[in-house]
Order: sequence, then structure tokens, then C-alpha cells
Amino acid sequence: MSTNEQDDDRPNLEVPEHLEYSDEHVWVDASVDPAVIGITEYAANELGDLVFLDLPEVGTRVEAGDEIVELESSKAVEPLVSPVAGTVRYVNREAADDPGIINDDPYGEGWIVKIELDDDEPDLLSAQEYAAILRRL
Repeated sequence: MSTNEQDDDRPNLEVPEHLEYSDEHVWVDASVDPAVIGITEYAANELGDLVFLDLPEVGTRVEAGDEIVELESSKAVEPLVSPVAGTVRYVNREAADDPGIINDDPYGEGWIVKIELDDDEPDLLSAQEYAAILRRL
């Protein structure tokens, strides 16, 4: 099978240009305050249909690298690792009530938490850098 045929077998994953990413497959929209955080389409596909979210409490202080949300699907239980430091200001209660929102719309209504950032310029990957990681997977 040629490389082009192999690439054709891969799902065409969306990587919105206006977001930043972590290598843990978490996206951040730091253009708004508080910053919005969710999992990427790749992560949602890997987990499969989500059935439960264990969200943090509003006001929780997080550091980059902290496991802040537990994502449970029929396939696995995985943590969402925060790529940023700050304070949780909002959690998506609608996604907690219906985690399928995340699978259906990971870059829209499927956001998970909003965090007031400690750092205006977190160390994240651009859309192009993240897309390059996906191509290697």
C-alpha cells in the first residue's frame, strides 16, 4: 500500500486554526477570558462515546500537568490533563449531563471547562504543529 493510500484510510480530523493544542490532545482557546478547554476530535474518537465526566469544582486551582477531569467511555477511563495553570471559573454542566455533546461537537458545545489563566501566553502547540503530531500517529 502506498503512503498516499495509507493517508486516505485515516479519518480527516479537524484541527481548527484559531485554537492552540497540547500533545495530550487538549485544545485551548486563549483568545477569550476565561480560556476555554476541551478535548480534540482525535481524543474524542480514541475514547469513543463518552458516558461520564467527573468535573472539577468551580474555583479549583490547577497547574499545567494536573489531571483536572476524568473522562469515562465504554472503552476507557482517561484523565484530561490541563495544559495551562489557573483557576476553574466554569464547567460545562450540559456536557456532564450529556457527555455525547463532546463526541458530536468537540470544538463547540463540547467544551469542558473555562479557566482564568495565570499566564497570558501558555506554552502550547499551534494548529500546524498539532496536525503534524496527528500525521505521525
